[in-house]
Amino acid sequence: MGLDDEVVHRRRAARPLHARAGHQHRAFDGLEKIIEARTGRRQIGFGKEDIDSGKVEQLKDNPYQEVEPDDLLRYGLIPELVGRLPVTVPLQQLDESSLIKILLVPKNALTKQYKKLFEMEGVGLTFDPEALSAVAERAVKRGTGARGLRAILEGPMTNIRFDLPTRDDVREVVITKEGITEERPPLVVTARPTKKEA
Repeated sequence: MGLDDEVVHRRRAARPLHARAGHQHRAFDGLEKIIEARTGRRQIGFGKEDIDSGKVEQLKDNPYQEVEPDDLLRYGLIPELVGRLPVTVPLQQLDESSLIKILLVPKNALTKQYKKLFEMEGVGLTFDPEALSAVAERAVKRGTGARGLRAILEGPMTNIRFDLPTRDDVREVVITKEGITEERPPLVVTARPTKKEA
């Protein structure tokens, strides 16, 4: 089968492509072989230069880091689509520490948004560091990356958010690891009732 025949065959057999962060290995099954053939890495074993430079580990982590438009054409994508992709960038899956940074650092981070919502009710909100680790761990396990963080945080916070407007004794809410992993309600710190003078 010639190269042109292979392209036609792949186009006919191509399934709809669903490229999702964290699942790129499944979405473009076979593309890595096309890249290896172009770059000359289809040989058995690795050269000393590749091992010394750490390139072997990089390629294991993400075989698509050297993808070019010609590779996508050989894979079976139509030229019109490839032409509309001016920049092709391989993505690395986010790890737990990156997800925790996403929860805390940006100006519009989820933890800051929730704190602001609780502040409007006159209530403090604290996230236990272990709870944030549990949120990130769950997102990694689900393969949802940063997009799944809100859904994971929403679970333990939904009931308390709707209860707050009806309660005036709540001073602070603490989201704990158990609230994430075991779906326990968050800790609620209430004010002591003042004694009424007779």
